[in-house]
Formats: sequence, C-alpha cells, structure tokens
Amino acid sequence: METLKDKIQELEKEEIIKALKECGWVMARAARRLGITERMITYKIDKYGIRTKEVRWVDPNGERQINER
Repeated sequence: METLKDKIQELEKEEIIKALKECGWVMARAARRLGITERMITYKIDKYGIRTKEVRWVDPNGERQINER
C-alpha cells in the first residue's frame, strides 16, 4: 500500500525532473522555477537518485560548470 508520504515524494520527484527538463538541466534555473534554493535542489536530486548525463551549474560569474552525475 502506497502511503501519502510516498505519493508526495513521487510528485516532488516528477516536478523536479519536469523543471530540470524545461530549464535545460540547469539546476540553478530549475531551483528558481520551483521556488527553492540551489542547495535544496541538489539535496533532492541526490535523495531521489535523479541522474543526468550532465547537470549544468551557472556560477555567480555567469560561467557554466559541468558536473558529471
């Protein structure tokens, strides 16, 4: 039996994946779209085991950094 907690976590995971796809897998943009911090999206990506070939970060200087996951 699936609990309410399980359903909420599945919905959260789906929304994070949707935001990442819509933002070209740039975590900073996806976090802003979701109304959470970059730190929180990183935590949730790890928590839910979301894997991408490359997750792009935009640092404060506007330079892109690639993190392999």
